[in-house]
Amino acid sequence: KNVAIHAEPRKLPEIRFVNAEGRTLTLADFRGKVVLLNIWATWCGPCRREMPTLDRLQARLGGPVFEVVALSIDRAGIDAVKPFYEELKLKNLAIYIDRSAKVTRQLTVVGIPTTLLIDAEGREIGRLAGPAEWDAPDFVAFIRSRWPKAKNER
Repeated sequence: KNVAIHAEPRKLPEIRFVNAEGRTLTLADFRGKVVLLNIWATWCGPCRREMPTLDRLQARLGGPVFEVVALSIDRAGIDAVKPFYEELKLKNLAIYIDRSAKVTRQLTVVGIPTTLLIDAEGREIGRLAGPAEWDAPDFVAFIRSRWPKAKNER
């Protein structure tokens, strides 16, 4: 309910990041899906609290129409993120990392966590600075109302 939905979709710059295997990706790799892009870090207390909600949202709605992309800006990269995922028992979120944190400048992120809602054409349609309960019933209902083919709950 706190996500600011824009009146018109906004074009995004091409950002680059890597997955857990070190493969370089861009947002174009997710074209065709609605993406909830969350910029976070292991050292961020509010990020730590919201990551399980993102994991549950991905479990509930993730699939061919919707995906949560949790993008870490930890300089230590996979060496920081993998143990963090294990500690919090995050099983549904893929690991994505931008060790340079360049994405924060490219997307004008002033603090973390910051989350962007991106449409299937790769345009920003909403944003929230700060943490949220991403698996809350009202947000799940919002996603389902806009994109009814999002996967049913398990």
